[in-house]
Amino acid sequence: MTAPLLRQVQALLLASPEPLSLGRLRELCEPTPTAGTLREAIAALQREAEPLPFELVEVAAGFRYQLRAAYTAQVHRLWQVRPPRHSRALLETLALIAYRQPVTRGEIESVRGVAVSTSIMRTLLDEGWIRAAGQREVPGRPTLYVTTPAFLSDFNLRSLDQLPVIAMELAAAEAPPES
Repeated sequence: MTAPLLRQVQALLLASPEPLSLGRLRELCEPTPTAGTLREAIAALQREAEPLPFELVEVAAGFRYQLRAAYTAQVHRLWQVRPPRHSRALLETLALIAYRQPVTRGEIESVRGVAVSTSIMRTLLDEGWIRAAGQREVPGRPTLYVTTPAFLSDFNLRSLDQLPVIAMELAAAEAPPES
């Protein structure tokens, strides 16, 4: 691996507003590196960032630089802008979709015990965290909802397998007992 490749990859990751996949990085680099060489470059950049306040991480959509968690409070004070606060109902709805997908609105309402407001579903769709993924083949053909790569990226996950285990244990506890 060469220093020019290392700096090309670093420049692309720093300039990109979204994570870049290995395939996209290969397309953008000149000359086109092998996948193995590109992985070596990423590993070298991750090692370089170890003592720094940011890190190079892999999320579902690819690789990106981000601040280390220890520095987020200070940086938030810099902007003096409060991130949007989402209601407990919205977060519960998102969690149900993440753990039970594909799921219909009716199934979410059945678990939560209350109606899911249109504004909650609209917010989740607008944030890009969920999308419609077809319709259930039952009367009324309700829409099925699933999470998106943006959900994984925004919550710093590579895959749904990284969701906290405790929620899965709670879902298993809801299952009817075996006889």
